[in-house]
Amino acid sequence: MNHLPLIIKREYLSKVKNKAFIIMTILSPLIFIALISVVAYLSQVNNDKVRVISILDESGQVQDAFESSNNITYTKLNGMSLKDAKSLVNETSGYGLLHIQDKEDIEGLSKAIKFYSKESPSLSVISKLENQIEDKLTLMNYDIVGIDVDEIEASKVYVNIFQENFSGETSSKTDSIIKLIFGGAAGYLLFMFIIIYGNMIMRSIIEEKTSRIIEVIVSSVKPVQLMLGKIIGTSLAGLTQFGIWIVLGSILLVVVSAIFGIDMAQMQTPQQAVIQQAMENPEVNSQIQDIMQGFFNLPLTNLILAFIFFFISGYLLYSSLYAAIGAAVDNETDTQQFMLPIIMPLILAVYIGIFTVIEDPHGTVSSVFSFIPLTSPVVMLMRIPFGVPIWQQLLSLGLLIATFVFTVWFAAKIYRVGILMYGKKPTYKELLKWIKY
Repeated sequence: MNHLPLIIKREYLSKVKNKAFIIMTILSPLIFIALISVVAYLSQVNNDKVRVISILDESGQVQDAFESSNNITYTKLNGMSLKDAKSLVNETSGYGLLHIQDKEDIEGLSKAIKFYSKESPSLSVISKLENQIEDKLTLMNYDIVGIDVDEIEASKVYVNIFQENFSGETSSKTDSIIKLIFGGAAGYLLFMFIIIYGNMIMRSIIEEKTSRIIEVIVSSVKPVQLMLGKIIGTSLAGLTQFGIWIVLGSILLVVVSAIFGIDMAQMQTPQQAVIQQAMENPEVNSQIQDIMQGFFNLPLTNLILAFIFFFISGYLLYSSLYAAIGAAVDNETDTQQFMLPIIMPLILAVYIGIFTVIEDPHGTVSSVFSFIPLTSPVVMLMRIPFGVPIWQQLLSLGLLIATFVFTVWFAAKIYRVGILMYGKKPTYKELLKWIKY
């Protein structure tokens, strides 16, 4: 009799009704949203703070380079000594004093600038001061040597190489970046899902094994059905939890923003002002159009279908290995010796995807590892946005599914013997003997 549906149902309900599962399902998005809200609030408070910087320019040549903004106000101090200026800024609780000594040449002036403050100044503030002074001194230097700045700007030439394959399809650097983002996100999501819910399957088997409940279950259920039921049931519970996180997190994000008046956009500052200025640049608007065009150039249907099949197949493959480990040991401490051979292919796949696929998505290394079942779920998902023939995708998926079937058989052999073994830490040699039983 096929007990697989009953096992899946039992495993799913036992997970979703578990108090720890329910608490973490609700608590995780609360913690995540609380963390985002705190960061946004602190950023907003920090951005509302106005820093007052006093400028004592003894040379009289640089003080006009500073323009006040929403967060920084510059005040000029004229006809004062450095000692009086420092006392004044200290008494008025100013952010700091920028002192520029009077020198005969530009090079000497650039080395005679000092910033005084009570505490260590912000890196962004110092960088902004340096950039403003550098721009001013550079223009002064151009005038001294007789260089026309307008002519230099007019002489600059910008090159944007258009890309097109021999079949007439156009692309750009922006397309490659978008493809990398999509492929990387898909591969990383699969990686994290395997790590989180693969361990959940392993712990579930260890718990039932140590409680001796499994002895009653295996008397009426085939080990392979029990293992598959646990894998599928736990996977469905994980998908349920993941879906609740997305929905609940989105609702909480809106509610928190509305109730407490926290502007999540403030988390982007101080880069926000730079982005707003860049948006007014015609070249940036052109880049935005390239991004939108690159998004629509993606093979979205192929990406969605490939993600579903490779995600499910890859997860089932690794879950069966986690289940085999859970059946072979008595506690989580003993799992460490078996975890490395499972984790290493996943880490290798991520590194190959990041460092190889982007540089040469159709090269030998990328192609070979996109067909190896233990790395193909990640590497192939990262290659597909760059255009992979359908026959290669089908071949890779076929090898992955075949390996999953073999792994289920392999894991079931270990599961059948190891599920009833207690009190002894198994070795790799003993695992090979269990397969022969």
